[in-house]
Amino acid sequence: QGQLVGSGGGLVQPGGSLRLSCAASGFSLESRNIGWFRQAPGKEREGISCISNRDGDVKYANSVKGRFTISRHNANGTMYLEMNNLNPEDTGVYYCAVGRPSTTFCSRTPGQYTRWGQGTQVTVSS
Repeated sequence: QGQLVGSGGGLVQPGGSLRLSCAASGFSLESRNIGWFRQAPGKEREGISCISNRDGDVKYANSVKGRFTISRHNANGTMYLEMNNLNPEDTGVYYCAVGRPSTTFCSRTPGQYTRWGQGTQVTVSS
C-alpha cells in the first residue's frame, strides 16, 4: 500500500532552524501534489505549504511565508520542509501528505491528500 515516514523534528530555540524530511515507500511521488500540515495543541490541522505537480507552483500560509521552503525530490521519493527563523508559534506536530496522481493545482486543505505521514514533533522554546 505504501507509506510516508517523516523525520527531522525536535526541540529548537527561537530563531533556529530545522529541516523536516518525508520519505515515500511503496509508491512514487511523481504526478502527485504534496503538502505539509501542522497541528498545534488545541488547534485544528493547518495546511502550511504545498507543491503542485502540474507546474511546480508553490503555496505557503501567510504565517510561514518567507521563513519556510517546501521542496521535493521525485527520484529519491522524498519531500522536505526547510524551516528558518522559528518562533514558539511554530510548535506543533508536522505532517507530510501526498495526493492521488492528478493534474490539479495543490491545495492547503486536507481533503486533497490521501496518504499521510505519522507526524513529527517540532518544539520551539528557549
